Amino acid sequence: MNEKMWYRRIPKTDVLLMDERIQNMIKVQGKAVVMDAIHMELAHFRSLVKQGADEELLENRLESLIDHIENNVAKIKRANMRPVINGTGTILHTNLGRAPLSEKHMKHILSVASGYSNLEYNLEMGKRGERYAHFESLLCKLTGAEAAMAVNNNAASVLLILSTLASGGEVITSRGELVEIGGHFRIPDVMEQSGAVLREVGTTNKTRLDDFERAINEQTRGILKVHTSNYRIVGFTESASLEELVSLGEKYELPVIEDLGSGVLINLENYGLSHEPTVQESVQKGADVVCFSGDKLLGGPQAGIIVGKKKYIEQMKKNPLTRAIRIDKFTVAALEQVLLEYLSEEQALQNIPVLRMITKPREELEKKAADLQEMLFSCELAADIEIVPCDSQIGGGALPLEKIPSVAVAICPHFISVDQLEKRMRSLPVPVIPRIADDRVLLDVRTIEEESFSVIAAQLQKFQVLEPRKKVEDKTAGADL
Repeated sequence: MNEKMWYRRIPKTDVLLMDERIQNMIKVQGKAVVMDAIHMELAHFRSLVKQGADEELLENRLESLIDHIENNVAKIKRANMRPVINGTGTILHTNLGRAPLSEKHMKHILSVASGYSNLEYNLEMGKRGERYAHFESLLCKLTGAEAAMAVNNNAASVLLILSTLASGGEVITSRGELVEIGGHFRIPDVMEQSGAVLREVGTTNKTRLDDFERAINEQTRGILKVHTSNYRIVGFTESASLEELVSLGEKYELPVIEDLGSGVLINLENYGLSHEPTVQESVQKGADVVCFSGDKLLGGPQAGIIVGKKKYIEQMKKNPLTRAIRIDKFTVAALEQVLLEYLSEEQALQNIPVLRMITKPREELEKKAADLQEMLFSCELAADIEIVPCDSQIGGGALPLEKIPSVAVAICPHFISVDQLEKRMRSLPVPVIPRIADDRVLLDVRTIEEESFSVIAAQLQKFQVLEPRKKVEDKTAGADL
């Protein structure tokens, strides 16, 4: 191959800029973006020449140069963060954004956040208001707490609580409850940043009430109980109950703080799951301050929600740190919408996607799987497509041992590996994220909304993620002649 000849055939940038299609792109997208796209394509072509690419390939690339530049413009302008279809069966998938919000709630959030709102304006009084006012009374009504507020995540809740109530003093907690919350962030490290000294008591598997009482001294500012929502210690274990710690706190006039982690407002035992302490239970048992996540079992936006005694919540609202970790108008609007659903448990189960997925009956999942399988059959793809039983999981550090029986559509490709298929599905315009099990790609329908089925089928067919069966058969027939 004559490299110099191919290099000479590369058109000059100023010549490309005179092309009518390029001019139209510049009008729509701006010259800087189009110039980047041109440079990307010409650099790619030079790379192909240097690698000794097939001459037919090079010729085709030159002929479709403008098309490739147009594609580059689309890539540059395309947002890196985009929606995906979750076929993993993990409901609160941290890497996929945890709790999805409903379309109904998003419409309200859009209407509030796309313009001006009364975020911190009291419409009745005609003066400055408080952003917590939009959901505080709701949280108090739902949990039985005296007051409530929210910050940007639950780690920030712990930081704010301890900074307010225990900075410069000690907080007593069980050694068996010092959890890591993901991303290498550990509760002791978060606590350290608050200015409070962590006093660990007991052992990994056993911590008794008298361990707490013996650790109390003049420096003690509070007692912290952390619900181990993302792991379980089983076997030879013992721990001080919240009721016991509340009695101890009253005896020594110390606030008792409970970090519930995932947090839930309905009794999941009623829907076949293991017991998970509800926020209401913690408040009823006398915890002075309770904190939990907004985007886990609550099913709302990312937030750290704090409820409890009014005197402590008011102190936290006045802490200068609150300004640095406060929630924005999007979160305020979303949180209010989700909490409104909890005024009726039936509505919450229907209108909050996380709760709907968790409680979806198996017979409904089987029907969903049959609908998806039928759509994939109609694409006549070169693969075996079956309905198989599987297990979903809650995810997001909630109910770690809980497996929820579910149903999946299993795809076993004929002419590519399952790893290749999984990679191609992740590369689609609307990426589909499956899981691999037993040398098959599984799409767990528990975490896929019905309206996404047609999107999956259309993409698999249009982008030839799996070659159509007829096309493969035609090739095979030709080879036999």
